[in-house]
Amino acid sequence: MTQLSLFDSEDLYEFPKDLLEYREHFLNQEEADNLKDHLLETAPWKQRTQKMYDKTVLTPRLTAWYGDQKTAYPLGDVEVENNLWTPELFSLKQRIEKEFKYKFNSVLLNLYRNQNDSVAWHRDKESRYGKRPVIASLSLGQTRNFDFRKKDHHQSKYSLPLPHGSLLIMKGDLQENWEHRIAKSVTSMKERINLTFRLVHKE
Repeated sequence: MTQLSLFDSEDLYEFPKDLLEYREHFLNQEEADNLKDHLLETAPWKQRTQKMYDKTVLTPRLTAWYGDQKTAYPLGDVEVENNLWTPELFSLKQRIEKEFKYKFNSVLLNLYRNQNDSVAWHRDKESRYGKRPVIASLSLGQTRNFDFRKKDHHQSKYSLPLPHGSLLIMKGDLQENWEHRIAKSVTSMKERINLTFRLVHKE
């Protein structure tokens, strides 16, 4: 898979650079360190289950969900109740909203414990996210590659390393035409936390 900067290359095959916003150092080192340590210690991490074909399997990562009152998140076939905002997460939400002019009412946390944890190819394309969802993805801890591939042309693959304190915003038609994942790694990896801020619409 090609390693590249999505925002410097001029040779991208139909990659929608205009549907991404990226800030490598959105949080400084101290801010990122403190938030990572705080979430590792305080978030109600759980390992969920999901259906794959005719089997129920454990997801290869831990999750936690926060948001406004009466918001929830479907993980597999299970509706997961949210935890109300902590002061730290609510302040971070407001900071992202103020700087990028988007609105969010919830955040899904994923904890990748080591190189064996992952999330498979998928699109965040659910009716409750609206037609053209905006998702702000903040990374803490171990740098992992965030892979993209064209939904109808899997040979078109690109990868963006997401380091500690970085913020990637996905918007527009990205979820319609592109899939993304965090793959397992053959090299040893330390803990990584990913926070994805979303606007969930009531159904």
